[in-house]
Amino acid sequence: MSTPLWSRGEPVTDWDVLDQGPAESSALGRLWRGFMGARCFVALVLVLLQGVAFAIGQTMQTAAIAVSALYLAATWLGMRYSRFQPPIRGFAASWLMTVGIDLAAFAALQVLQGGNVNYTPLFALPVLMSAVLGTMIVSLGTTATVTLLLLADAGWHWLQQSADSSPRFVQAALTGTGFFVVALLAHEMARRLAREEAVAQRNRSSAQMQAQVNDLVIETLSEGVLVIDAEGLVHAANPAADAILGQGLAKLTLPFPLHAQPAWHALAALARQTFARRAPQTEEIPVAQARGAAREVRVRTRLTPASEKRADSLCVMFLQDLRELEARIRTEKLAAMGRMSAAVAHEIRNPLAAITQASALLNEDLTDPAHRKLTSMVQHNAQRLARIVDDVLDVSRARQQRVLSLGEQLVLDPAVQVLAEEWVRQTQRKGVLMSFDAPASEVRFDAEHLRRLIVNLLDNASRYAGTREGSIQVLTALQRSGTSRPSLMVWSDGAPLEPAVQRHLFEPFFSSESRSSGLGLFLCRELCRRHGATIGYERRALVPGGPEGNEFFVSFAPSENRLTQ
Repeated sequence: MSTPLWSRGEPVTDWDVLDQGPAESSALGRLWRGFMGARCFVALVLVLLQGVAFAIGQTMQTAAIAVSALYLAATWLGMRYSRFQPPIRGFAASWLMTVGIDLAAFAALQVLQGGNVNYTPLFALPVLMSAVLGTMIVSLGTTATVTLLLLADAGWHWLQQSADSSPRFVQAALTGTGFFVVALLAHEMARRLAREEAVAQRNRSSAQMQAQVNDLVIETLSEGVLVIDAEGLVHAANPAADAILGQGLAKLTLPFPLHAQPAWHALAALARQTFARRAPQTEEIPVAQARGAAREVRVRTRLTPASEKRADSLCVMFLQDLRELEARIRTEKLAAMGRMSAAVAHEIRNPLAAITQASALLNEDLTDPAHRKLTSMVQHNAQRLARIVDDVLDVSRARQQRVLSLGEQLVLDPAVQVLAEEWVRQTQRKGVLMSFDAPASEVRFDAEHLRRLIVNLLDNASRYAGTREGSIQVLTALQRSGTSRPSLMVWSDGAPLEPAVQRHLFEPFFSSESRSSGLGLFLCRELCRRHGATIGYERRALVPGGPEGNEFFVSFAPSENRLTQ
């Protein structure tokens, strides 16, 4: 990427700006083409002039015809094949092939045709060309050359004729003075043109860079953006707006009316209200989706300042999905709550242990059944508090655990069987069936974390399942939903979960029971995320035609050994 002129250390001149690109891209490049065309036109007029002189019976001069024809050929070849890079810095090839040829041709015609035709006005062409396209030295040098040629022509006539030639010398001097004035003015105008073009190029580069940055920011913005005029036509929309509105906005050709979709009528009304009140508006609007339920969207509108070229302002509409906003706020709250909960859990662990121990000692000395029942209640609730503390600390540990090395892997089927049978023995739960269909499948999962995962899922299933045989089932499989990742399923025949409960299943401190901490499923999700696994819920029947139940499934990340096999 080239460094902009305004960021370099050396000073920038007017002509340096034009050196940055081809002549065709600059104003002086266009002037160059104009001068080249003018030279061809002058050459053509000179040839025609010789033909007219022959037609009216004047004496023909073969040398003048030859000079005019050669000049026409030279100018046409120069216009057709020459490439110009401004400015003309010296009396080198570029000057000789343009200005030098003009001076030689006009001077030769002036001498050959004597007093019949005055070619002095034609010298203005090379003077202007050198003043506009050349440096100050080239401009003044060319003008001085023209003045000397005019004075030499006056001297030649003075030598050829004995009459008084002072008027011719005065005419030559005045013409040369006028050419100097014209050259200075034209050169200053050309310098100003170069400066203005340099400023325009810098401004255009800055504007293009700013436009690219703005486009990138708008394209990657999480908020939807719509640009609407007073007629209700949408002139711009970013991908986030298409995702939020969900009616195929990206497929519409801009500009399109905002009221094209019935689901957007409320947005169009808010835009009209913004233009009518000439003030920003904010409103929460339900927007119907092509699929699924309507989406709550927070809409904010702003008016752009009216410019001289555009009398009317534009309405910029910002769309924000309230679900994402609520999720972000909830995440921030949960993070703060998690830190606070871990600190509180550490603080109450020791007093809780003291209460449990004191209650056990007291129970040994009591003989009254009523008193022993009270101490039993104290111990039971203290143990319940201890489990809640353990859950909170387990969540904290799950987030801070190190990443497992490749060697810390376990075979899924035997590990799940041992842990599930251990849970059945401890809880004395009847009606649990097991089916293992992932032979020799190794997964990256810590054994203790897998135990916590299975215990939490089975405790949750046992809370709502029936007592018949097969009311709880633990299964493993190699494939699920078209994938080859090993899976673990815990199914129970409990009642369907309400939609409101399903939305918050894996959130911390959420439970449909008053006696639950609401951290079990949240801990399961955190453990799965830690090991690259995913956990989910669905209502389904294990076999076609069988009873439906609640199934929690875990899809494990395959081990490195299995990936290489």
